Amino acid sequence: MGNEAAEKTEEATTRRRTKERERGNVAKSRDMDAALVMVAGISLLGVFAKNMINTIQNMMRETFSHLNPNSFSVDNIMGLLLPYFHYTAIIVLPFFVLLLIASILIIRLDVGHVFALEKVKFNLENLSPRRMLQNAKRMFNPFEPRSMVEFAKSILKIVVVAACGYSAINSRKGDLLGLVGLEFPIALNIIISVLINMIINMCLAMLVLGYLDKKYQTYEYEKSIKMTKQEVKDEHKDTEGDPKIKARIKSIQMQMARQRMMSSVPDADVVVTNPTHYAVAIKYDKTKAPAPIVVAKGVDYVAFQIREIAKENNVPIVENRPVARNLYNNVPIDGVIPSDMYVAVAEILAYVFKQKNGGEGN
Repeated sequence: MGNEAAEKTEEATTRRRTKERERGNVAKSRDMDAALVMVAGISLLGVFAKNMINTIQNMMRETFSHLNPNSFSVDNIMGLLLPYFHYTAIIVLPFFVLLLIASILIIRLDVGHVFALEKVKFNLENLSPRRMLQNAKRMFNPFEPRSMVEFAKSILKIVVVAACGYSAINSRKGDLLGLVGLEFPIALNIIISVLINMIINMCLAMLVLGYLDKKYQTYEYEKSIKMTKQEVKDEHKDTEGDPKIKARIKSIQMQMARQRMMSSVPDADVVVTNPTHYAVAIKYDKTKAPAPIVVAKGVDYVAFQIREIAKENNVPIVENRPVARNLYNNVPIDGVIPSDMYVAVAEILAYVFKQKNGGEGN
């Protein structure tokens, strides 16, 4: 029973996924990223190929037209090599800058924006002999599931690359065997054609392998972040609160609100009743509100308490069923009475004030 309860059978919640992402744990496929970077690099190479060839030709022309063996010395070697650095930068720099940008975009598309300090934070515990031994066992254990999968992937990639090379060469076997008797430009074109065919096949194969690896990594990631039923319950308690505690807090809040409401009854001008089921206490202070306000209201037992407090504090109690019901149903605590009830409430207040004044006059 304990093992069943501890089984991770539940899908990860949004909160769990967010926490894992903050730690840098996301489903990522290095093979897919590598395949896409490879495609991007070859595409950029195709775009820059003509410019690279022209630059190399200019560099060779410059070299052989101004070559003077007597000009070489230890003192001026850097000055002589400087033009070659310039040509090399023209060839290499734009290509690698764009390839770097493409690589960043590919990784961003794969995993999104992830910046986790935990991944780069230095931890002395990782240098402890026990932790290093555990990592070594995990890395070099051939029977560890992840190691077996990575080993199988490596073998598969080697087989695919070899198959792509063999397929490209075998399809042009006749042309390659006849290279010996051909002129250099024609032979070079054949070799380049074979290489391009091989590279295209390798890119397609790596994209397929990358896609399969992405599916596998996503499956493993989803499996690793699954939760037990107890973890889901605990998280629900953390986010929504323990139902028992929430009920207790709500009960306390209602009790405090009722006490505040009851403390306002002694200052009320009148309590309008149903006469037994409803009780609404009204206060009119023109310095605080343009119309009378409801300072307390309740039904049944609460209505009984309001009437008792009113009696103890000599607050007039007036029976008016329609007004009591209407005020209770439509006006909140500390709410101003609506304009359509001005006349009815004004009559009650006028009656109460008249009774008070009459009593004082007597």
